[in-house]
Amino acid sequence: MGLPASVHLNVDEYLGWEAQQRDKHEYVSGEVYAMVGVTRCNVAVAINVVNILSGHLRDSLCRVYAFDMKLRIEAANAFYYPDVFVTCNANDHQAGDFMSSTVLVVEVLSPSTAGDDRGEKFAAYRKLPGPREYVLIDPDRKRIECFRRSEDDLWVLHEPGPDQSLTLHSVDLRIAGEDVFRRVD
Repeated sequence: MGLPASVHLNVDEYLGWEAQQRDKHEYVSGEVYAMVGVTRCNVAVAINVVNILSGHLRDSLCRVYAFDMKLRIEAANAFYYPDVFVTCNANDHQAGDFMSSTVLVVEVLSPSTAGDDRGEKFAAYRKLPGPREYVLIDPDRKRIECFRRSEDDLWVLHEPGPDQSLTLHSVDLRIAGEDVFRRVD
């Protein structure tokens, strides 16, 4: 069931409606947006990142979530489906429909999502108290950007070069760029 363009939903209405949908929809201040399709390369990069993080975090309190798990940003009145995120919050591990805490968010860019990922979503993620890093991965350009929150709450860009590793302080991990883009052609 689709929604007329003029309909605004509150959070409970959105969650109830979304649970009945085959496709995913994000929510921002009462507006509902259909998720666009992804490419094979986007999925391959996201799976690479999930596999690397899952292996690294397997014996920790942190867990990796991807694809179909919503992240609630209450201060922005929004629900997003990050490509990959990590939460170390025990309450999130018991949650059903959505998580509300994260230390790391990763978005894999596509031409149709790059603007939102860099703009509206990044602004919303910054309103969460927990994220220490926000990573944007461009599979077409084989480029990685890591925005890291400083102690004085400023977000600073760290951009590894093509032959450098990505350092994720939030989960104490170095990832070789070639591992992020493995089997992406």
